[in-house]
Amino acid sequence: MHILILALHYSPDLGPSAPLFTMLGCGLAKRGHRVSVITTVPHYPSGSVPSSFRGARIRRTIEDGIEVIRVPLPSLDRSKLRNRLLQFACYQMMAALAGFGVEYEVVLVGGPSLVNWFPLACLVALRGKPAIYSVHDLYPDVGVKLGIFRHRFVIRTVAGMERFCMKRSKTVRISSESFRPGVRALGVSDCKMALVYDWVDMDLIRPMPKDNAFAREHGLADKFVVLYAGNLGLSQGLRHVLATADLLRERKDIRFVLVGEGAGLDSLRKYADEHDLENVQFIPFQPRSRLPEIHAAADVSLVTLQKGVGTASIPSKTFSILASGCPVLASVDEESDPWNLVKSSRAGICVPPESPKDLADSILELRRDAELRNRLGAQGLCWAKRHHSPESAAEQFERLFVAALAHKGKPPDNQEPAQSKGSL
Repeated sequence: MHILILALHYSPDLGPSAPLFTMLGCGLAKRGHRVSVITTVPHYPSGSVPSSFRGARIRRTIEDGIEVIRVPLPSLDRSKLRNRLLQFACYQMMAALAGFGVEYEVVLVGGPSLVNWFPLACLVALRGKPAIYSVHDLYPDVGVKLGIFRHRFVIRTVAGMERFCMKRSKTVRISSESFRPGVRALGVSDCKMALVYDWVDMDLIRPMPKDNAFAREHGLADKFVVLYAGNLGLSQGLRHVLATADLLRERKDIRFVLVGEGAGLDSLRKYADEHDLENVQFIPFQPRSRLPEIHAAADVSLVTLQKGVGTASIPSKTFSILASGCPVLASVDEESDPWNLVKSSRAGICVPPESPKDLADSILELRRDAELRNRLGAQGLCWAKRHHSPESAAEQFERLFVAALAHKGKPPDNQEPAQSKGSL
């Protein structure tokens, strides 16, 4: 079958969903399907478009047997909300335009509707194509919790867009069980949802020696490294990680390392400077090829979310940490999906969010007990190998596409229950 994937981020972009869609596309191509991807030029996380990708033309290339169609974006400062929304709007218009030149049978739409509402309306609803709508964050809930959506009109508008996307799709793919209540609230029945957990490139992310080129380059080889690698955004609650570093400032052997960029970077740097946190080190986003070294340089890796946000999804970095064989220290809501994943995999320690004292105590426990660290890391690696491979994800999505095509002539809300084993 010919599958069209609508994704805001795709390699070599650094967006957290970029490697997921890239691996999935490659996996589906290896299973004999023709795959086309409509995405943007690289721009994440800063919003700045590299000079080689600037200009108004749509770029079409063949990469690993996949047709990749990159639409242009204005190069803007992504830390400003209005600029992010402008880039979203440009992608929506250009993706819909680019899609009319592609012949396809079924569509995978990467949410949220803020990104793909118009392309879905044009390339799914208008053209009568079956679609799988993939939920990675629950909108408008996430925006409300973060204080981005404050006006009732905006909240209702975003909810209406999400409801439209879900209604017009054959299946709504959820990446965690915690999405079910919110998706139900948007009018979607359980039989229309399919649970497929995220996956990780285990050929790339794998255990490596701590004493590696990245660690030596940044002076980390002889330190006990507490690592956060990923988006330094608004929902991660990283201010509390810096407060933890403040509590442990006398421990010269412990180094807090934050690798990445994002909307919260400037305020985090300011906090670290104001509190004279010499045990905190900021490192810019690194090429994806360096991820194995980055994870290996860590003695413990952090998964952190603000209170109330951890119920909405499992951060994709969690799966990379498991695959690296590094213990996880999760500061998330109790009984949230990230909390339950860490507990089920026996890969780390969970503490309540926004609690620097608990975080500091757990870091000291892991610092003292090398045997515990090794055991947690090994258990996480074993779990990742069993449950989060790209091959498993491609097989599950293939079944969803086949089912969607089988019910092509029926209204989206009247098909048989979606079938997927899920990854856990």
